[in-house]
Amino acid sequence: MQIKSGISHLLLVGAICALAMPALGKDIPTTQAKRVGLSAERLDRVTELTQRYVDAGRIAGAITMVSRHGKLVHYEAVGNRGIDKAEPLQKDDLFRIYSMSKPITAVAIMQLYEQGKFQLTDPISKFVPELAELSVLGAQGELTPANKPITMQQLLTHTAGFSYGFDPSDPVDQLYRKASGFEAKNLDEFAASLGKLPLKYQPGTQWHYSVAVDITGLIVQRISGQRFDEYLQEHIFAPLGMVDTFFSVPDDKMDRFLPNHAWNPKANKLITLGPDSVSRFRNATLFSGGGGLVSTATDYLRFSEMLRGGGELDGNRIIGRNTLNYMTTNHLPASVAGGGTGESPNLVGTQLNGFGFGLGFGLMTDPAAAGVIGSKGEFYWGGAAGTVFWVDPKEDLVVIAMIQLMGSPWPLRSDLKVAVHQAIIGD
Repeated sequence: MQIKSGISHLLLVGAICALAMPALGKDIPTTQAKRVGLSAERLDRVTELTQRYVDAGRIAGAITMVSRHGKLVHYEAVGNRGIDKAEPLQKDDLFRIYSMSKPITAVAIMQLYEQGKFQLTDPISKFVPELAELSVLGAQGELTPANKPITMQQLLTHTAGFSYGFDPSDPVDQLYRKASGFEAKNLDEFAASLGKLPLKYQPGTQWHYSVAVDITGLIVQRISGQRFDEYLQEHIFAPLGMVDTFFSVPDDKMDRFLPNHAWNPKANKLITLGPDSVSRFRNATLFSGGGGLVSTATDYLRFSEMLRGGGELDGNRIIGRNTLNYMTTNHLPASVAGGGTGESPNLVGTQLNGFGFGLGFGLMTDPAAAGVIGSKGEFYWGGAAGTVFWVDPKEDLVVIAMIQLMGSPWPLRSDLKVAVHQAIIGD
């Protein structure tokens, strides 16, 4: 009786512990390329492509992943961990994904939308009163009060009028640089700093890449009552089994954190960036929903497969199917002109050039106009260090590519699209 009682007690404790543990998820199943309409021989060209980039000294290394119909058919790591690190790149190495944080933040805020916590027509000042009274900086340096409140929809589509500070010759960007908002201790301090800066455009009149997604993260925090990093962990990372995605790299995983690089045109070679490219990701307190996450290729594949699966992975529903469809619908009116640098979906002047923007995702609306092979309805985004992903609903395809190169001058993303699409030979 005592033995049975002891066993029962252990089983009960084990069951409780199992319930308390975050779901780790299962590996994405693998299959042969031909089973999902891909040519294995042609798919080898993806590896050949990244190897050429490594051999030419354009990148230190790259990880590429291709899945179709929810089955992984290509997963390769080529090159080294760094240009000064003669160690082979490992598949579980950690990458700065920078702006690939943005789709994750968009899913987080739209989870709260599904709960009825806000409407897209709500002014953002309802949640961030620090941004209630903003002005627009005119061409002559004059300040004009914003003619209407910034809405949640404008925030999520980069049409709010904010900027990033990328252009050193732009008057608004000069003020962003001087304010050094990303040196703030937390999101509240970041918003207070942003509230003192002028808008670049009147809300809703221009698409311009900006800090809007960092404000979105703050709104997630204020609506949910949870610190933003804790919200993401509980509602996205743990359910999806994303065990290596975080704002701060844990000490016991720091050996897997890759160096970052830049291209030195004068020396005609890659250079390794300094310690600042690492220190930002240790003990972070400013949880940048726009560009602060570190992740692995496999973790981001799990997130992307959830998107491909209509908001669900391994029985865990993260977002509703119709909500996701709405997020990947083009929200930019034809009258919105585009500008800015960074991860711009090529919105130039008044021409959309085959691209649009949804709620957190770039969209391909016309492959011919875009000038690169793809499918209408494909949604995607990339990061400043060269990472990129896309989900192609028409082909039921997910592609991930991870490198660490700031401001890459190379057409790797377009080359990758060609290499993947030419491998498709059936349904």
